[in-house]
Amino acid sequence: MLGLFSCKPEKETPVKPAEEITFKPPSHFPAPLYDFATNPVTTKGFELGRALFYEPKLSRDGSVDCSFCHEQSAGFTQHGHDVSHGIDDRLGKRNSQPIMNKAWQNNFFWDGGAFHLDVTPVNAITNPVEMDESIANVLEKLRNDKDYPRLFKDAFGSPEITSPRFFQAMAQFMLMCNSWESKWDKVQQGETTFTDVELAGEAIFTQKCAACHPAPLFTDHSFRNNGLRPTRVDDKGRYEITHSPQDMYAFKVPSLRNWRYTSPFMHDGRFFTLDAVLNHYENQVIESHSLDPLLKQNGQLGISLSSTEKDNLKAFLNTLNDETFVKNPLLASPRR
Repeated sequence: MLGLFSCKPEKETPVKPAEEITFKPPSHFPAPLYDFATNPVTTKGFELGRALFYEPKLSRDGSVDCSFCHEQSAGFTQHGHDVSHGIDDRLGKRNSQPIMNKAWQNNFFWDGGAFHLDVTPVNAITNPVEMDESIANVLEKLRNDKDYPRLFKDAFGSPEITSPRFFQAMAQFMLMCNSWESKWDKVQQGETTFTDVELAGEAIFTQKCAACHPAPLFTDHSFRNNGLRPTRVDDKGRYEITHSPQDMYAFKVPSLRNWRYTSPFMHDGRFFTLDAVLNHYENQVIESHSLDPLLKQNGQLGISLSSTEKDNLKAFLNTLNDETFVKNPLLASPRR
């Protein structure tokens, strides 16, 4: 993985955009929540943010960059790891979340502990099991780098490297990590149609899943206890932020977009397959005082799904995978 080896390619070829970078969502998406008036996306700001995202200097010993836990090929998650692996191979307690469609969010992380996209890098940089560094040290390393003063000048008009500029540049990169070219999106745009099986799956999804995973983002960004059995770590989720009993074991509802690339699933990565997820909702939901009411209807726990319904549902969920997103060269490392 990037950061585990000290050798570097002899020549680094930056990936340059073919045209000016602009944030322009498709017509079937709602208005974004992010205030672009305070931080408009520009080509140079995006390029700086991309360089910072793939910059190992953000970590204490230069071994870990943001892509270490957010790999593009894995939908900007950490492929194959149940919980995040950071500096010195230290283990976190939660699964790495995808960086995707962030302009439509106003709370972040599994517990909603951050309220603005611009400040989300603080958590990873300063967390002792992730990057184990301070913001002050990061800024000083960037100031002493031969390239970053010029990159900051290109993006902001002067070479001063400050924490607001640092966070704004990183936000500009994350704001452009957007997934809206799946088959589902193309159907909404009238470019193609669903198969009969996909249509049947869509009907099941609308009936049994869409209350928590509404289109087009396929999440309502709420926090819910979905009946997972607590583990030895006993992560209490949203409760650790709010201390409200109703938030006990509640975690942020993830988007179902790009599930094919983002395994394993759930806040602790306990399920490695979509079938395991569906089996949980069918017959493994654990009752508790904070269990989401949608998972206890008419005295029955979980969501009833026949084998045919599962097959149809999986066919529909496959239409949410966006290969363009995980292969977009603009989002790849400029140091390849």
